[in-house]
Amino acid sequence: MRTLFNGEVNVDYGQLYVCGDEAGHTLDDSFAGQRAGLCGGAAPGQLFLLTGMHTGSVPFTVELHETEPPLEADAWEDIVEVSFRPVSDEAALVEWGGGLYPLPLPGTSYRVRYHCRGMDEAHNAIREAGEPVLDAYLLRLWPGPHAPDRVVKETSRSAAYWHGFAREQPPGPTPDERAAAERQAAEEAERAALRREQDAWGGRLPSDRLRGAGKKLRGFKVHPKGLVGLDAALVHAIDAAGPEEQRALARWAAHRACARAGLSGIEWVARGLAELDGGEPYSPPLDDPRGLRDAAFCDDRVRRSDDGTPDLPQVAAFAALFDAAAPDPLQAALDALLAAAVTHDSDWPRLFAEARHAFPAVAVTPETATGPGARGEEDGN
Repeated sequence: MRTLFNGEVNVDYGQLYVCGDEAGHTLDDSFAGQRAGLCGGAAPGQLFLLTGMHTGSVPFTVELHETEPPLEADAWEDIVEVSFRPVSDEAALVEWGGGLYPLPLPGTSYRVRYHCRGMDEAHNAIREAGEPVLDAYLLRLWPGPHAPDRVVKETSRSAAYWHGFAREQPPGPTPDERAAAERQAAEEAERAALRREQDAWGGRLPSDRLRGAGKKLRGFKVHPKGLVGLDAALVHAIDAAGPEEQRALARWAAHRACARAGLSGIEWVARGLAELDGGEPYSPPLDDPRGLRDAAFCDDRVRRSDDGTPDLPQVAAFAALFDAAAPDPLQAALDALLAAAVTHDSDWPRLFAEARHAFPAVAVTPETATGPGARGEEDGN
């Protein structure tokens, strides 16, 4: 035998619980279909324990036995038994206010015997610290198969009241009914998650590759939903295109961004675009973010805002240069095209139309990218 807890616990409204964390079931649920009151075991993974004391501390002991212990009926006024199986590895004796005392219970099926003494003397009482003890409780557990609850001993009026309450509660769902309800809830949650994802991707479920790339895509404050928010159909079409087409689109977007931002004529930017086209690593200052920052601030040909920093179109154009060189061609194409859209401000639909004309592979949204309940083709304009 091991004593898992021995001390005083605080009760409120005459309630305590054994569960994985905070109590999650109501009084009615916990006693549904039982003959015995005092210890509700009808709700999975929880014991609902009732005390005579309304508010205050009560002596409480929890014991774990290897086999069924002898019945000590003479020492206790009221005794009931129920079955219990923890649903969490973190079972605890939990107070109504949230305080808890861990109970290391292996995940198996238990028989529980709840012993009560002094329930009538403590009925609805409020015990302050240091006042005499009125009631006490013992909870014994041992491994055992599920069996009907039972009243072992009944003495107090309080116990009689709670036994009567328990017998008025209709039976809860059977294990099969509960399992079916849990399966249905899980399926509904999965469908809802798919609908949310579908909505987030413009009415079409993304491919696994696009879903993975989506976690890393660049964003801009002016387009908080990214490229999907501007033209979801184009995103799915780019995803369906091959890596060579994606890489070519990324380079094209970088060229368009730099031209729109007025940077293409700057020799070190032009050199970077040529290196991008040739698949070569960038030379200084584009090979280092700090070097690029210094060059952008020192070169008077880079347009600046009133505070002296490069304007948003120039910042986006530099971003397009870096994005177009990303190792993943899909991410490179999507990020560089969004950066180019930022440089075009409200004229981004024209840019996307030109992209579709220049790259016929991205002109039509593939049907294979369409998920259940999709909204159909979008022209992106």
